[in-house]
Amino acid sequence: MAKTVALLLGVHAHQPVGNFESVLDDAHARCYGPFLRLMYEYPAFHFAIHISGWLLQYMLKHFPDDMGLLHEMVERGQVELFGAGFTEPVLASIPVRDRIGQINTLSKFLKTELGALPQGAWLTERVWESTVVPALADAGIQYVTVDDYHFMCTGKDTAELNSFYTTEEDGHRIDLFPISEALRYRLPFSPAHEVVAYLESLAQEDGQAAAVYFDDIEKFGIWPETYAWVYERGWLRQFIEGVLDSNVIKPMRYADYHKQARTKGVVYLPTASYIEMNEWTLPVPAAHHYADLVDQERHNQRYEVTKPFVRGGIWRNFLMRYPESNWMHKRMLALSNRYHALPKGKQTQEMLQALYEAQANDAYWHGLFGGLYLPHLRRAVYQALIRLESLLDETEPRAPQQVLDIDLDGHDELFIQNDSLQAVIRLDGTAAISEFDSYKLKHNFADTLTRQAEHYHRKVNAAPEHHHQGEGISNPHDQMVSKHEITPDDLALDEYRKALFCDQWIDGGGNQHLLQYARDEHGGPDCEFAALVPGQTTLLRKTFRVDKNRLTVQYTLTSPEVLDGRLRVELNLAMPSCDGPAGRFRQGKHILGGFGQPLQLDEFQELSLDDGVLGGTLELKSSVAGRYNSYPHFSVSQSEAGFEKIMQAVTILLEWPADQLLNGIFVEIKLI
Repeated sequence: MAKTVALLLGVHAHQPVGNFESVLDDAHARCYGPFLRLMYEYPAFHFAIHISGWLLQYMLKHFPDDMGLLHEMVERGQVELFGAGFTEPVLASIPVRDRIGQINTLSKFLKTELGALPQGAWLTERVWESTVVPALADAGIQYVTVDDYHFMCTGKDTAELNSFYTTEEDGHRIDLFPISEALRYRLPFSPAHEVVAYLESLAQEDGQAAAVYFDDIEKFGIWPETYAWVYERGWLRQFIEGVLDSNVIKPMRYADYHKQARTKGVVYLPTASYIEMNEWTLPVPAAHHYADLVDQERHNQRYEVTKPFVRGGIWRNFLMRYPESNWMHKRMLALSNRYHALPKGKQTQEMLQALYEAQANDAYWHGLFGGLYLPHLRRAVYQALIRLESLLDETEPRAPQQVLDIDLDGHDELFIQNDSLQAVIRLDGTAAISEFDSYKLKHNFADTLTRQAEHYHRKVNAAPEHHHQGEGISNPHDQMVSKHEITPDDLALDEYRKALFCDQWIDGGGNQHLLQYARDEHGGPDCEFAALVPGQTTLLRKTFRVDKNRLTVQYTLTSPEVLDGRLRVELNLAMPSCDGPAGRFRQGKHILGGFGQPLQLDEFQELSLDDGVLGGTLELKSSVAGRYNSYPHFSVSQSEAGFEKIMQAVTILLEWPADQLLNGIFVEIKLI
């Protein structure tokens, strides 16, 4: 029998919920469209494709001709459609009922729009936890793809990973295809003839060997250098024709191979994702230690043997690392519970759509891609959460005040709300607002990011890394460049969590003290707190109230003995325009500048923040004139294009001397 190898080539197309239309259009122009049109020319080249539901909706609406080609390739048996959660959630991070619902929603959509139900599923970020098996099986999925690294962690050798294995959980079974890391790093970065030769080297005489590839389609046109390489210089066409000219390589759909082959046996995989995620999920300094250990193993030429045992973190570590991610996640879980607790007759499709959008994975984590660091992706999650919460409140109203430890951090939060606004006050001593929602504008004005150390920050000022040699193009995983000039000040870390109404007392010597508040739990309509002024016996009282579309915070000193010092109140306002041209400070008709510019006012009492992206205005007022200072709050993160500075919020500092606090002052935020 002649040697052969089945090429199981799959591509995954995804754009985050809430991404800019210009980004989607550019992605289609440089990748999705050219890829589909070229593949259409070669009916004998069978492959699989997964397109996330939100992106597929957009493509069907805006690019019907290319979607028509895809539909035709499905009908003629060239293309296999893969399923997943509709909004691309990490299945392991959402409730079981939502896992099944998300998968079924996309499967039905694929059947309706493209004519086929999927048998296989793409696992978001290849995050594997055995608990997802029952939901996958119950949703009609027969097999999924995960990294070969997952299998190596069980002790499997790469030579064994040329077909599928079977696992089970709670009486449910699913088959697992191991994605080849060697192919992931070759396609499309190595010359086409070298990739074809590598595939031919995998052939075996039993006719059962498979070369398994499933990875981001964005590597075929969107990643740096790839459009020119893949299309203009002809890499993809050369690769397709090289495969079809080979007597050894047999391009197949996963479904066809799965039908003809038999499982190689049972396997139980550990909780894992792709190998790069091991580093991304770890905080500093653990990430440094892990990276140094990997470098040491590579230097000693042991890494290919030891990498299954030199393991870092797991995907869920992001919920530990970033309080902002954890907060969104726990809010999503709570609202899922509220939705599913409703009688079936009160549940609506609009509610379910909002819930699923809130489960989209992208804003919950961070690695080579911006993810959590991108304000517009977090905003999309909050828009969905706020929209869902508003719909639930209309159906089953909540109490005006609730005390919960929703994020499981050991500190309660106080929720105060009406049908226009919601403020969530942290009961950790800060009495700061960690979420401030407008139901009309569907926006959380406290959605900012606290700057923390990242492993890659130590590479900012290092010499650029270039591991590629010879022909081909560089893999972005191996590059470290910078989109912006990064200074040491840009890498400064925040000493406390960024929020609204973070209060400091500045004493006569200029020393700053974070105020520590205790709540007065009298249960009245107002929420009252009191803090002891540092070094004094005087109390500073802080009172919150929401009334229609206004939030009012009052500060009052209880005795006149403290006259030397001043109160500083910090507000970190998430404005969707960030430092773009649609955001501006205004006093009356006078424009003072954009959100990305510093602003100082010695006698502040009133200011408007207009935001064209938001479609609304935030009016900030003080009952007593005070000093005003604002500046943009930036973070530094990495993306596939390099290091970049991203504006997270407008930081506003308001100050009043102690004697002005004796009769009380009011700070009001009005949203219109």
